[in-house]
Amino acid sequence: MKFSFKNDYSEGCHPNILQALVQTNLNQQAGYGEDEYSTQAKKLIKDKIKNQDSDVYLVSGGTQANLIVISSILRPYQCVISAAPGHILNNETGAIEATGHKVLSIETEDGKISPADIIPVLESHSNVPHQVMPKLVYISNSTELGTVYLAQELEELSVFCRQNGLYLFMDGARLGHGLTSEISDLTLERVAELTDIFYLGGTKNGALIGEAIVINNKDLQPDFAFNIKQKGALLAKGRLLGIQFMELMKDDLYFDLAKHANIQAMKIKNAMKERGVQFLSDTYTNQIFPIISNEMIEILSEDFEFYVWKKIDEQFSAIRLITSWNTGDEAVEHFIETIHAKI
Repeated sequence: MKFSFKNDYSEGCHPNILQALVQTNLNQQAGYGEDEYSTQAKKLIKDKIKNQDSDVYLVSGGTQANLIVISSILRPYQCVISAAPGHILNNETGAIEATGHKVLSIETEDGKISPADIIPVLESHSNVPHQVMPKLVYISNSTELGTVYLAQELEELSVFCRQNGLYLFMDGARLGHGLTSEISDLTLERVAELTDIFYLGGTKNGALIGEAIVINNKDLQPDFAFNIKQKGALLAKGRLLGIQFMELMKDDLYFDLAKHANIQAMKIKNAMKERGVQFLSDTYTNQIFPIISNEMIEILSEDFEFYVWKKIDEQFSAIRLITSWNTGDEAVEHFIETIHAKI
């Protein structure tokens, strides 16, 4: 059996969640997210962000969360601004465009967006009313390239968006990894203060399924539940999501799991750097993108699973290695030993 560094959702879920699901299995509860577990999970999230006025909704996946959020808050003629590597641009089968909303792409080296990146987009869409209206800025933390937003970067982006009438939406599929990165100075509370909407990703951080959408902008809160239902995301057995987030939010398990994944990735990154390996981007989360020879890719493929991310030239390519909450020392040490033996 090969060790997998292909994604961070290869495993089932953290044992605490599995145990809680078993222990509560025969307890009868209200449906559609009105159960006591979902109520408790939402309270724990509000306590973490220190904002009882935010609304929290639990849905099953990241694409679903992005689709519901963006399609619900934009008018038919409004569009989204995203970095070119953004998940909504490359990995959601045109879900956003299928709702009638154009996604405007910004080329960035590190997958992050700054106010300077947005200004040309706004200037090139000033022919009112003959062009779509940019209205929402979509970002990810950590990004699809494994990079993270620092506090000052997010603060500057938030101020710019509010000054220019733009919503700021953070895809948090890997938010735990972003916030527990060794270089991050952001907190969950600060993320809530600076964004109109964000979500906490559970699927890639210990849950079976589940993302928690957090709406901080009160203007966007009314009637949001109708969008959840209309898009098929309101689970009759909402307890399934509630129990998972209740466990993840207890005792900071959510952040502990993400931190473990980051630490394991950094072990591999540092070992490869010692051997002179270059990286596509300088990441400090559970995603790393080493540039290695095609021959080395073949060797590593014998014992490990991963994605070949980008062809650099005829001899070298960047691969993507992802560690998870369950990545053990055996897998990491075997990978490092292989690197040391072959490079």
